Amino acid sequence: MKKKMKGTFLSLTLLFMGLTPLTAQVREYDDLLVLYVDEEYEKCIAKAERYTEKDKTRRDALPYLYLSMCYFEIAKLDKYATEHEWRNADRDALRWAKRYRRKDKDLLYFDQYADYWEELNTMAMETGIMFLDMEEYTKARRRFDRMVDYHPENAGAWQMLALCQQELNLQRDAAESMEEFRKSFQAIDDIDRLSKDQRTLLRGSLIRYAEHMDALGMQDSARHVLDLGYDAFQENPEFKGLYEELN
Repeated sequence: MKKKMKGTFLSLTLLFMGLTPLTAQVREYDDLLVLYVDEEYEKCIAKAERYTEKDKTRRDALPYLYLSMCYFEIAKLDKYATEHEWRNADRDALRWAKRYRRKDKDLLYFDQYADYWEELNTMAMETGIMFLDMEEYTKARRRFDRMVDYHPENAGAWQMLALCQQELNLQRDAAESMEEFRKSFQAIDDIDRLSKDQRTLLRGSLIRYAEHMDALGMQDSARHVLDLGYDAFQENPEFKGLYEELN
């Protein structure tokens, strides 16, 4: 996946060199691209941070994206695991992704980095679920909160965030997150066309939310939750088992 992603970035850069001034920003950050591809993550971070501090470039989206990608790669490398400076690299990857999305309001680049979002979503999802299972709800909430910050179209992340908020007795926040879940879910044309990570998270969020409703004695609500994903997930053993149990 990593080599595929980097090959994609190089191809995109070559492609964009012939595009209009609207997307000429990519050429201005070839230096970050080269450092990233060469796995010079610390140097790439230092240079990208300087771009975020300069008046001319602090509104550009790509330096924030490279910061997120570099921290993500660092989080995967054992040699950084014991270093104090990089101990929260996974969280920093999410933090910079959030700041990137705020800069790229017109989504000029978001879809071009689909491989990266899938990897980042998977990491955040797995970590968030781990904390949820450990009943460390505040830590879990932070992960899903960051996910919806950089990817508000991700319906499953909204539902998992609402579940964490309910566990923390943040009922107003949970209600708002569920409203965002409904909006993002309704915007899905076809669940089967979602990326693998989004489908996995959506299936898991529907199951966990239905179980939560069932535990509260709200079986009708639990059944309604599962009905939302029945057509897409009825062949999944866990989903099917819970659906049959509640029906």
